[in-house]
Amino acid sequence: MNKDGNSNSPGLKDVFKDDFYIGVALSKDQVCGKERETLYVLKKHFNSVTPENILKWEEVHPKPNEYNFETVDKYVELGEKYNIFTIGHTLVWHLQTPDWVFKDVSGNWVDREGLLKRMKEHIFTVMERYKGKIHGWDVVNEAVDEEGSLRNSKWYEIIGEDYIQKAFEFAREADPDAELYYNDYNFEKPFKCQGIMKLIESLKERGIRIDGVGIQGHWFLEYPRLEEIEAYILALSRIGVKVIVSEMDISVLPIYPVESEAVDISLLIPEFQRVHNPYVDGLPESVEKALADRYVELFSLFHKYRENIKRVTLWAVHDRQTWRNYLPISGRKDYPMLFDRNCKPKLALKSLIEHFK
Repeated sequence: MNKDGNSNSPGLKDVFKDDFYIGVALSKDQVCGKERETLYVLKKHFNSVTPENILKWEEVHPKPNEYNFETVDKYVELGEKYNIFTIGHTLVWHLQTPDWVFKDVSGNWVDREGLLKRMKEHIFTVMERYKGKIHGWDVVNEAVDEEGSLRNSKWYEIIGEDYIQKAFEFAREADPDAELYYNDYNFEKPFKCQGIMKLIESLKERGIRIDGVGIQGHWFLEYPRLEEIEAYILALSRIGVKVIVSEMDISVLPIYPVESEAVDISLLIPEFQRVHNPYVDGLPESVEKALADRYVELFSLFHKYRENIKRVTLWAVHDRQTWRNYLPISGRKDYPMLFDRNCKPKLALKSLIEHFK
């Protein structure tokens, strides 16, 4: 393969063309053409795209009467240019949503009807603009907490537990032909997984159409266990929704305690820097091989349940782009993607293509 991943070998999307979409998340710079090498990779290997941030509320609707569609228009044009399955991410989330959404002009919290009105106006304005061009939407993102209850967000506090139902109803009305998804993480946590399943089942019992559930898939070399991932793929399939691996990456770094707050690597003593950021000078061959094996292992599982899985989306094109360089410890050097920091294909990509072609 050459530097952009083009060669006589098939692209990743071609290897899985009869199984599921192969997607990738694009940054604002990539959408705007500032990383031309990523466009070659996109064309060769992917048939679905998701925007990292440009469709989140604070980016696209930062003020009450202001929408920023310029970059999103470019994103949608890119999807049309390459004739790929284009995703909208995300309509309702507790993060990256401006404070004004929840407050009146006096700075007081709005009431239920006021917030529902704002939710509906936002969903209709964004979805109708891209009707028929964005094919699937993450309608609600991360609404369940680690204990399996609905997250105590401003959406929940002001509207009540039916805010999720309302969001899906508004989205269905705005674009009846678009696929609508619920998206979340940490399915391997038993209480959270049970809470997500309960939420989806209750919505379906009320007649709310949910086309798929996104498993974010921010995983590690040895965690979670394959059996755990298989269990929640099966659980989602049993309740009648398509499974989407919506934000996949595989960190090669040590797992940082989940109860710890995010820190900068430079603030840790040297001993801890070496432990938590061990690959500053590059990835050892043994770890590169372990990453490739993990990708093959996971995609083998996806292939096994290909009739239930709609899409697998990688949450960055290359290692330089990934959020895992910054969270939960800023300044680390991680290697979770299929392409390296120079957008060159890694052993993991070659292994996937060789294994499944």
